[in-house]
Amino acid sequence: MMFEVFIILLVISVVFFLGCIKIIDQYERGVVLTLGSYSGTLSPGLNLIIPLIQRLIRVDIRITTTDIPQQEVITKDNVPVGINAVVYFQVERAEDAILKIQDYTYAIAQYAQATLRDVIGGVELDTLLTERQKLAEETKKTVDEATNAWGVNVTAIKIQDIELPADMKRAMAKQAEAERERRAVIIRAQGEFTASENLKKAMENLAASGAISLRTLQTIEATTANPANTVVFALPTEVLAGLKKIASNIQK
Repeated sequence: MMFEVFIILLVISVVFFLGCIKIIDQYERGVVLTLGSYSGTLSPGLNLIIPLIQRLIRVDIRITTTDIPQQEVITKDNVPVGINAVVYFQVERAEDAILKIQDYTYAIAQYAQATLRDVIGGVELDTLLTERQKLAEETKKTVDEATNAWGVNVTAIKIQDIELPADMKRAMAKQAEAERERRAVIIRAQGEFTASENLKKAMENLAASGAISLRTLQTIEATTANPANTVVFALPTEVLAGLKKIASNIQK
């Protein structure tokens, strides 16, 4: 009888001892509450707690991500846009994350959502589209200042998508098309101007050397090779003057 009691007490002792053993992983911290009061934070490795008297709450200290669901925000110039983002954060003080906030993950997501609305609402659409990273950094700074008291460090906030109204997309597409056409017209005009300058220089050189008449005769010869063709030329005034001079000499 005594032996059976001893065995029972031994089994109970082993079970009780095994219940005292808690293994904390490297990426965790253990917050210990003794009779409901905070009594310490356990480091990674083998730890002992007292069952029924102490309670262990594990806290993951790895970088965690949480999504900010898409929401409609009115920009400073009254354009409704859909914004969604993602928050990266890490628990630095496990005891504060447990004792000072009920659900730090949900609280961070809600605070980041409200802050993002305030930041986007204070800028115009063009600023939002061109300075997305700057606005995300401003949001991150504001959220990090608030969550620091919770023992949480917000490492980054990234704006993922900016959804514009359909009519705004069409207007921006037309604007982009008009800008492309304007640039094309400028390029064509610059090309034509350069070509005209080159032609002007060529004509000046031909006129100065007297080769313009020779070029005209060569052109006539090339185009009248076929007798069936009828070609009408407007001869330069220099050629006409030369012909008149020849005629007057003949008459003399």
